[in-house]
Amino acid sequence: MTPYNPYATPQASVADSESRVSDEQIAALPISDKWKQRFSAIQHAGGSKMPRLKELPAAERRKAFSFNFLAFLFGPIYYAIKGMWKKGLTLFLACAAVVIALGVGLDFLGYGKIANALGYGVGAIFVTRANVDYYKKMLLDDNGWW
Repeated sequence: MTPYNPYATPQASVADSESRVSDEQIAALPISDKWKQRFSAIQHAGGSKMPRLKELPAAERRKAFSFNFLAFLFGPIYYAIKGMWKKGLTLFLACAAVVIALGVGLDFLGYGKIANALGYGVGAIFVTRANVDYYKKMLLDDNGWW
């Protein structure tokens, strides 16, 4: 047994926090079974970056990368209800700035109908991020960028 040295440099864990997520942790979460299935599929795909997504069977791949209809319709409101209001507000403001700039530019060039469709891109950003962001919030205690 090595003696305890209170003046020693603290040792940080070398392992990635996502590698420590287990199916037991997912099963213990106070969420619905549908979310538990999604989280399990994301965890089997390698965590929030999903490097092993293509290795999963098709059914599990659909669960990991499923279309979140409520996030598409309600975007920042959905994020706020799930407790990720900082990230939802930041995403919304960034998307609004880009959509306004592109909309003005496209309208100036005479492509006003294309500018009207830019709102669907904002919904697409929320759809693609919602499940992974909620996974990070619930399992990794990562609640946004700050």
